Amino acid sequence: MTPSQVERRISAIMAADVVGYSRMVEADEAGTLAGLKELRRTVVEPLLAGHHGRLVKLMGDGLIAEFGSVVDAVTCAAAIQRQLEAAQAQIPLERRIVLRIGVNLGDVVVEADDLLGDGVNVAARLEQACPPGGVLISGTAHDQLSGKMDCDFEYAGEQRLKNIARPVRAYRMVLDHAHHAAAPPPADKPAVAVLPFENMSGDPEQIYFSDGITEDIITELSRFRELMVIARNSSFSFRGKNIDVREIGRSLGVRYLVEGSVRRAGGRVRITAQLVDAASGCHFWVERYDRALEDVFAVQEEISQSIVATVAQRIIQDSEVAARRRQPDDIRAYDLFLQGNRLSDVFTPEAQARAQALFEEALQIDPGFARAYTGLAWIYLNRSVDGGVGVPREKDEDRILALRQAEEALAKDPNDPRVHSTFGYMCLMWRDFDRAERHMDLARSMNPNDPLIQILWAWVQSCLGRPERALPAAEIAVRLNPCHPSWYNYFFSHILFGLGRDQEAADLLKRLIADAPARRHPRFMALRAAACGHLGRIEEAQQCASISIEAVGKYWNGDPAAGPREYVAWLVDAFYLRRDEDAERLREGLRRAGLPA
Repeated sequence: MTPSQVERRISAIMAADVVGYSRMVEADEAGTLAGLKELRRTVVEPLLAGHHGRLVKLMGDGLIAEFGSVVDAVTCAAAIQRQLEAAQAQIPLERRIVLRIGVNLGDVVVEADDLLGDGVNVAARLEQACPPGGVLISGTAHDQLSGKMDCDFEYAGEQRLKNIARPVRAYRMVLDHAHHAAAPPPADKPAVAVLPFENMSGDPEQIYFSDGITEDIITELSRFRELMVIARNSSFSFRGKNIDVREIGRSLGVRYLVEGSVRRAGGRVRITAQLVDAASGCHFWVERYDRALEDVFAVQEEISQSIVATVAQRIIQDSEVAARRRQPDDIRAYDLFLQGNRLSDVFTPEAQARAQALFEEALQIDPGFARAYTGLAWIYLNRSVDGGVGVPREKDEDRILALRQAEEALAKDPNDPRVHSTFGYMCLMWRDFDRAERHMDLARSMNPNDPLIQILWAWVQSCLGRPERALPAAEIAVRLNPCHPSWYNYFFSHILFGLGRDQEAADLLKRLIADAPARRHPRFMALRAAACGHLGRIEEAQQCASISIEAVGKYWNGDPAAGPREYVAWLVDAFYLRRDEDAERLREGLRRAGLPA
């Protein structure tokens, strides 16, 4: 048969398989097979019929189905996951059948009742990259869904799929039962997640201390290039949940888990830590540390090195560890910093004021504690972002103080990568692009496993006019922090807009705007207006532009005689674009949205 005689068609393909099938069969073959048969009969087959799907092939642990409509395919996939969870709510966790589902729209080759070709292969590979219980769809499928489904999707980056030469854009469906945003793709080095250490002190108020210990262990581990370390808010999403460690490992995409407890009493602290093989649930290593409180930093380093020795087969020597932080001279300063750090991401005036007071108290005890200065820098910058709308930089007292605090931190401890990233970000806020780039590069070279540093570095690269360099770093940040906060999406949308991928930028901003505080909306709405303007969605662009300008006027603290033209000039400046051509592309999108740009 010649290529012209091969029967082809464009189809929506759904691929699904059972998570941990071999383990389940080994534990209970008859029960597993019977459970799968019953679920196919009561859930999968009725939903396929109801959404006009055709079962192409059935394997022991999965299936391939074809749909004439991508809307039908994705709707069916979501319904399967939701009904599957409901049907098994009373079954013990270790015996539940959990599916991964991938959906692709592409070209397929027809051979009798079977389907072959790239369209099927991509769906199957997306299913393998999908988090348990989730739905992962290709960019080609996602492009056909705009305005046709009442559900949300999160951009999952360009996936490198096995035996697929090109990167594949992917999107995660946001399902109600999802415990976290996404599992990262398989790592090319040992992946570790540190679960929140349990507070055993008998005082619920001491949880900030056990959390601080956990965070610092994460930070110490992330310095080692031999490891990929999952970020705090991803591993902390499992706090208080009675979930098997094997399921946590699968969900986070890691082989190793660290868990433990902290008991603080008087002047002593007892830390118990253990390293768990997430694949088997077995313990590689357990250790208990009973020390005077002043030795807590040595304990953290000891734990970190023990884990690295077990996972990477060697102890990391002091000379191989980049940029060890200077520790505070007095443990009381560290205690106060932990309390303030716990509050610093709560963006209410009361929480911000309390965090500031704690950082300042820490500095009264230890004036050389650089981390307290970085905490203050972010407090002042948050106030500038919310209260400095329309205020020239040189007259914005909060922005001035933010830079001063970052400068002080750098003078106190130039060996801390977070100090360099904070200072680099503050320089960007002053459009000091050269220093911003230099210090963000230093931070990233010191600690490439820190997701915050990676996403900030990506943002700076995007502002410098290098979105093609920014995107891989942003994707690394999401891989390291699969439960990343929503503001990551603003940086992603900035990068995608710079790449001309306006549809994806607009979709991300739509979700971000729904979650963000109202005072942050002007920038988000302006960027979405520009993206929609370039897409030719003029009515939507005009609506976003109107909301943006109205919000700028509401929060304007600049020249009282200013109007829409000055508001737009301020907005364009607030995107921190170095290149004139990038700023002009933004203005052109805003002009199409009806603004005087």
